[in-house]
Amino acid sequence: VSMTTGNKMEYTGSSYEGDYHNGRMEGKGTYSFPTGTRYEGEMKDGTFHGKGTLFFPNGSKYEGEWEDGAATKGKYTFADGLEYDDEEWLYCDGYDRRFYTEICNGLRPAGRSQLTNRVPPREIPKGCYDCGDGFYNPKTRVVVDYNHKFLRNADDDEHDWIVRTCRKGWDEIVGYQPKMDA
Repeated sequence: VSMTTGNKMEYTGSSYEGDYHNGRMEGKGTYSFPTGTRYEGEMKDGTFHGKGTLFFPNGSKYEGEWEDGAATKGKYTFADGLEYDDEEWLYCDGYDRRFYTEICNGLRPAGRSQLTNRVPPREIPKGCYDCGDGFYNPKTRVVVDYNHKFLRNADDDEHDWIVRTCRKGWDEIVGYQPKMDA
């Protein structure tokens, strides 16, 4: 028995729109996760199987071939169009530290630094950090996505890494600062 229909999975918060065979997701369809990630492609016996693409909320995607729910080969493409290549990865290596958008569009004039690959850079709330998948508040130790929805609580290691390496939402004076006598 084959049919096409949509189904909301209340326990997982996922949904599926597509072909069914014997009550199982089979054929072509779209499986949507509650995180906003969605898979479009072939299914077999309720799993990703065949050709399909995972689309992520940040605009990136993974196009691949799947077997029994696991990717066997594929290609990851970042939201800006940069394709990941583990064999000949030339982007942001030890010799060339330019952003991908700088490689494609050229460097900006002197004095107009490009702080991120995103142009213009995302505005970070005051007191927070941009940790790559959202904003981090060091006072509450909470990471929220770019739509300000809860993602996770940061442990001590993640907190230290974010504070040490990520872009912050405020300016600090750096360099020599003379001591002021009062």
